[in-house]
Amino acid sequence: MTGGFLDGDVFRGLAFRILVFLSLALLPFGLIAVVQTQEIAKQSEERTELSLLGLTELASGPERKFIQEGFGAAEALSSIVRLFVEDAQACVSFLRAYQTASGVYSMVGFLPADGVMTCSSAGGEYDFSAYPDFDLALATPERSVVLSRTGPITQQPTLVVVSPVFERDVFGGFMLLSINLTTLEETKDTLAEISPSDLVIFNAAGEVLTSDRARLVTEADLPLNRSLKTLVGDNTSVFDDVNGKEEERIYAVVPIVPDVVYAMSIWRQADVLASASQTGMLSVFLPILMWLASLVVAFWSINRLAIRYIRKLGRQMRLFAYNRSMPRSAMGQGVPKEFVDIQTVFMGMADSIIRDEASLEDSLREKNILLKEVHHRVKNNLQLISSIMNMQIRRAPTDESRLVLKRLQERILSLATVHKNLYQSDGLERVDAGALVEEIVGQLLVVGLPAGSAVTVEQSYAPVQLDTDDAAPLTLLVSEAVTNAMKYIGQATARDPAKLKIELSQEDGEIAVFTISNSVGEATEAESTGLGKQLINAFARQLNAEVTTEVKDGVHCLTLAFPVPHRVKTTKDY
Repeated sequence: MTGGFLDGDVFRGLAFRILVFLSLALLPFGLIAVVQTQEIAKQSEERTELSLLGLTELASGPERKFIQEGFGAAEALSSIVRLFVEDAQACVSFLRAYQTASGVYSMVGFLPADGVMTCSSAGGEYDFSAYPDFDLALATPERSVVLSRTGPITQQPTLVVVSPVFERDVFGGFMLLSINLTTLEETKDTLAEISPSDLVIFNAAGEVLTSDRARLVTEADLPLNRSLKTLVGDNTSVFDDVNGKEEERIYAVVPIVPDVVYAMSIWRQADVLASASQTGMLSVFLPILMWLASLVVAFWSINRLAIRYIRKLGRQMRLFAYNRSMPRSAMGQGVPKEFVDIQTVFMGMADSIIRDEASLEDSLREKNILLKEVHHRVKNNLQLISSIMNMQIRRAPTDESRLVLKRLQERILSLATVHKNLYQSDGLERVDAGALVEEIVGQLLVVGLPAGSAVTVEQSYAPVQLDTDDAAPLTLLVSEAVTNAMKYIGQATARDPAKLKIELSQEDGEIAVFTISNSVGEATEAESTGLGKQLINAFARQLNAEVTTEVKDGVHCLTLAFPVPHRVKTTKDY
């Protein structure tokens, strides 16, 4: 299993390929989902900004009301006050009556261009010409709102609404309306479910007028990289920045009176961006989740409808290939018709294979029985011929004729031994050359070396598997070699006892070596010609063998090296 995975079987599997093609098929829908989700996130961000701006306007409602009403009142009063320029007492009475009736302003007054105010709801005369800001106001007479921490008239912190008064485009002075800060705090709406951490009112000069918290706390929470003066404009804005403590904040700015007064709400980013960040994460992960969910559903469907049945059929085929095990039952209900048809065809094919194999096994068994019977009868016939020759040997008139008949009888017995081993072996394609040679040599030694002969015999036989076609020439060659060895071994001297060594071994995998060595007498030379040697050479050619003979130190050695291939020779059926 591990090797298959490392070899890439998983990537060549049906499931992986289906997932790849499904991914390609779902890719356009995933891209569409990404675009749509990003658009939703963008709309959500815009809604968040609009919500912050709306909440800022709602939170700054009291200031907006008082300041806007203050500028409206200043416009209306400026046209009336001009009628009382010459009568200061009447002007004071009028403004005092208006201040009392409104109940909002702590002081209402007209400041002429010379800086000496004699017409105010407080009465008396007040000189503002020495104030540093007065000269600046005269240089650029325009509407503004300023903070007076200790009012020179009311002696209380107030917001002063300043509105220039013009008569036929000639600047005549300023209309001043003071709003007590305590009045603003009393009108604050604290019932809002969502409110900023701070609300700052500032003027066009970038000066903080009011805030919901202490001034030092508010100043530490203002944007670090933008000044309030840069936020002055006609448009609303929402931006991210860090405060003086390097903490992330979101700021929303709305105009109360454009180019004059603005309200800025300060929000903790964690509170505001909780939903926005969720939407942003959703825009990233939703297409991936959709893609994964689609793949899971599609793969589950394909696995349930196809892959698991393919695997089941594969297991059934493997079991049949290993041990010819047939499926016990059909695929079952709910299986697609195509897989039922495949299983039906497979079961029919498997049944046909089993029947054909059984027929072949029966035919092969019958042929083996017949061949064994043939070898048995051939062996019996050869033994019968040997018995007849044995009778003829006893009646032979001369020793020479008896010797010739005996040599012929030994060759016939060797062939009979081959056929005996063939019909007694389990298979007919190979024979154990070691056992075959050992049996032939044993028969020859019993006949050729009578009891009491002073011959030392050493034997060693390896289990060499030999083709049946090579069994007959090998046994005949061994018979001739052993007979020749026993023929000359009797001439050994008394000082050097007679020795006979026979060995069969296998070298280099597909090469077998037969070696027979015997001691020879001093007065005897190994014959290089004769029938025995001719037969040995003839049988060696049939075996494709190499024969070498050597006489050294009184020992005659014959070595036969012949091939024994692992694969059985192909037999043509004529």
